[in-house]
Amino acid sequence: MKCISIYFVTLLLLMSGCESGRRILLKDLRCENLENPVAIDNTHPHFSWKIETDGQTMRQAYFEIQVATDSSLLAQGKADLWNSGKVESSASVMVPYRGKELRSSVLAYWKVRVWDDKGESSDWSPINRFGIGLLDKAEWQGKYIGMPDEKNPMLRKKFELQDRDATLLLHVNSLGYHEIYLNGRKVSEDVLSPVVSQLNKRSLSVTYDLTPYAKQGINDLWVWLGRGWYRKATFNAVHDGPLVKLQLDEIQRNGTTSTLLVTDSSWEGRGSMYGETGTGTWYPHQFGGECVDGRKALPDLTTATLDELDWKPVLEVEVPGIEVSPQMCEPNRIQEIIRPKGIKQIGDSIWLVDMGKALNGWVELSFPKLPEGHRVRMEYTDWLNENEDFKPQEENGQYEDWYIGSGQGKEVFRNKFNHHAFQYIRISGLAKAPEEVTGYLIHTDYKDASSFECSDPDLNAIYAMIKYTFKNLAFSGYIVDCPHYERMGYGGDGNASCKSFQTLYEGSSVYMNWMQMWQDCIREDGGMPHCVPNPYPAGGGPYWCGFIITGSWQTYLNYGDSRLIERYYPVMRHWLRYVDAYTVDGLLKRWPDTDYRAWYLGDWLAPAGVDYTAQSSVDLVSNCFISDCLTTMEKIAKVLGKAEDAAKYKERRQRLNELIQKTFYDPEKKQYATGSQIDRIYPMLVGVTDEQHMPEVKEGLYRETLENCKGHIGSGLVGVTILTDWAIKNGEADFLYSMLKKRELPGYLYMIDQGASTTWEYWSGERSKVHNCFNGIGAWFCQAIGGILPDEDRPGYKHFFIKPQVPDGVTWARVARETPYGTARVSWTMENRSLSLDLEIPANSTATFIAPFNVSNCVLDGNNVEISAGSILLESGKHTLSLPAE
Repeated sequence: MKCISIYFVTLLLLMSGCESGRRILLKDLRCENLENPVAIDNTHPHFSWKIETDGQTMRQAYFEIQVATDSSLLAQGKADLWNSGKVESSASVMVPYRGKELRSSVLAYWKVRVWDDKGESSDWSPINRFGIGLLDKAEWQGKYIGMPDEKNPMLRKKFELQDRDATLLLHVNSLGYHEIYLNGRKVSEDVLSPVVSQLNKRSLSVTYDLTPYAKQGINDLWVWLGRGWYRKATFNAVHDGPLVKLQLDEIQRNGTTSTLLVTDSSWEGRGSMYGETGTGTWYPHQFGGECVDGRKALPDLTTATLDELDWKPVLEVEVPGIEVSPQMCEPNRIQEIIRPKGIKQIGDSIWLVDMGKALNGWVELSFPKLPEGHRVRMEYTDWLNENEDFKPQEENGQYEDWYIGSGQGKEVFRNKFNHHAFQYIRISGLAKAPEEVTGYLIHTDYKDASSFECSDPDLNAIYAMIKYTFKNLAFSGYIVDCPHYERMGYGGDGNASCKSFQTLYEGSSVYMNWMQMWQDCIREDGGMPHCVPNPYPAGGGPYWCGFIITGSWQTYLNYGDSRLIERYYPVMRHWLRYVDAYTVDGLLKRWPDTDYRAWYLGDWLAPAGVDYTAQSSVDLVSNCFISDCLTTMEKIAKVLGKAEDAAKYKERRQRLNELIQKTFYDPEKKQYATGSQIDRIYPMLVGVTDEQHMPEVKEGLYRETLENCKGHIGSGLVGVTILTDWAIKNGEADFLYSMLKKRELPGYLYMIDQGASTTWEYWSGERSKVHNCFNGIGAWFCQAIGGILPDEDRPGYKHFFIKPQVPDGVTWARVARETPYGTARVSWTMENRSLSLDLEIPANSTATFIAPFNVSNCVLDGNNVEISAGSILLESGKHTLSLPAE
């Protein structure tokens, strides 16, 4: 495709005087895609930064990075670890460290400056820092400790600090959740820490900088623990309570490190005001809740108060076979405070609280004075029945909290080591309404990365619902199917939502953590589970198991970070060998259930409800997915320089596609398998359908949708994403838009009209009202209407495409997408069949604009430009573009 560069236009502007006083700022500095991480998991970090200018074209030509052991040295320009010098390079994403050898439990400080291709430089960036965690098992000096009979114990130890100028790093490895307090103060805003891992294989360490909380002399350190996922029923816990191992290291200004404190039998512990309700197995539907005993509440957390309590010896516990590695994604934090929409009495001492929208997180309740020992019960649900009566999520009462009155004045309940997904709370045991109710939305602390608005309020509402749904699902370092019933990271849900989530949010570190879990779960024979964490045999199919291939590739494509495809390429190959073992005459056939995996699905929860009974559809969908995996593996192999592997995967995919066409296509009916939406679309998407058959297959799809689906989406979890990908790729905005506009069941507007704030598990609204089934549509708003698409040859949006699609009936749209280089913006207006656009390309990146309809010329930044091949190469900066009527 011929591209016409407009760089000469910007050059003329620069020559006319705009170059004077040019502003180049550096922002959003990252190390390993994290902001000022205290402990990364390797000694060879990578640095990233974004460049902000005054809207002019900016191409980075050089950079200089300095790294030092102390920020004061760096401020003086004394880079004792690494001074890169002036390096000729446009790289500003994942730039590798090439300085002195680094080691565990150190802090380092870094800054960067850049030059553009005109020789102008930025100022030095603000000084950022990174630390390195304990990377070797032998470096952990402490022991795991706990209390045999306590589920939420407080463990305590005092230590003396001589040098107030030293930096204190506390490395914490808890099996279960933890909170850290020093001298009566919680040392971070993290909650429900650490994030989730496959706890029979790996536990995560979290490192805290205690320096701001410490004092010279005696310091009082204590750890509050909760079991979380670490239980006998889930990961065969060796101890029925939570455990912790920690190490406090002191780092002097010269970089030397010494250990001040570790966990051992000299620590003391006691129970706390927090306990558990329900069975507490943390199997599906059995996540229980918390019992907060107000009689055990402490007046404060000062050393004097703690010294008056009865403390007991702790128990040292051996935990074999679990690898420990630093947590490499953001922590869970409170993201939004939600006040109730209404509170009403529905019975004698029974109250119903409506939070106004669904949320995953905590609740805080303030009660008037209660009699000592009086119990208040809180039950949670995300829906009311048709009579607006409270409908518990489980009839056996597994999702409930309790508060026991202290009899000492104002009473406060607040969650700490569990969470709930709910919109409604039924409170029993209160003569008067609660004085105050507060909801806390909690999720992993990733950043927003998109915005969308258009002339159609229905599309705006669907986009907002999808986006808010992810805020309730992207929790604890992975994306759950639902945050209440199962809390599982299903690979099918992950595959179906990956492109959408990574378009809507900056989620690279979430996928770093999630893919690590998939690697930890592969079996010796190459078998993969359907979900991680993997404590039981969950349902799914090949589309679920192969997520490590597609998820790793999408992360590379969206963020320009090759670590996942490099690290897990052997795992991907191993799983494909497992697929080969169940391939008969060239096609994958059903594999058996195992103790870690059940069922064999194609699509899931399609409106027709035949997901695993229509065997021809299951086999077609599964083999189309394997075709997609082989295509992706060919791309990955090329990126990794493995040309021979790439050629083999290409040849295998070609053979497989021929077999799929021969086996599943009915030339008389002109359809694949059952003729459902997914059966017609998937072969087209993965290249099975050739040019000869494409018109009749596409016509069959339109007919199937109009006649049998009544113009609605007729697909489930897998099919919605396949439909979305196909529509984006083939410019089918009108087709998809017409389905999104349907207000009847099944459809997104049906959910919204029923009061939904999040997407459901079933199109009909059964069971979960907060679910990751139908969120694959989320990428369409940015990638189709905005037209902002990644370039596989230059990943991470170093170069990208702008190819907006204009559905008939939408007259304007404003779309933004945060990239590793900055914010890409597309705004367009369609009037009298003429399209006017305002575009913004982040500094140090380029984009190719592709016209959505045939035109021979346009007006670009006030200049008439010929478009002989339908595309224009745009340098960074702001541009206006007008396309005449077709």
